[in-house]
Amino acid sequence: MRKILFTKELKATLLAAALMTGIVVTATTLADGCGKADEIFDCQSVCTRYRDCFKSDYDVDACRQRCRDNSESNSSIRQDADQCNACIDDKSCASATFNCAAPCASIVP
Repeated sequence: MRKILFTKELKATLLAAALMTGIVVTATTLADGCGKADEIFDCQSVCTRYRDCFKSDYDVDACRQRCRDNSESNSSIRQDADQCNACIDDKSCASATFNCAAPCASIVP
C-alpha cells in the first residue's frame, strides 16, 4: 500500500512540475512576442489609414513590411508608429493630417 501511495505522490509532483514548466514557457514566449504584435498592429493601422484617407491604391502590405523592417533596426520608428497610431485613432482624415504629421512622417509618405 505504501508503494502505491508513493507512486501517486510522485506522479502528482511530476504533473505539477510539468504544468508549472508549461506555464513559465508560455508566459516567456508571450512576453517576448507582445512588442512585436503591437508593432505589427501599429504599422498595419497606420498604413491602412493612409490608404483609406489619401490613396485608395496604396500598397498597405509593402508599407507594413517597410515599417516592420525599419522598426526592427530603429526604435524611434517603433515609437513613431505607436505615437502615430495613437494620434490618428479618433481623428478624421483632415484632422489627422494636420495634427499627426510629425509622428506619422517616418511611417507613411
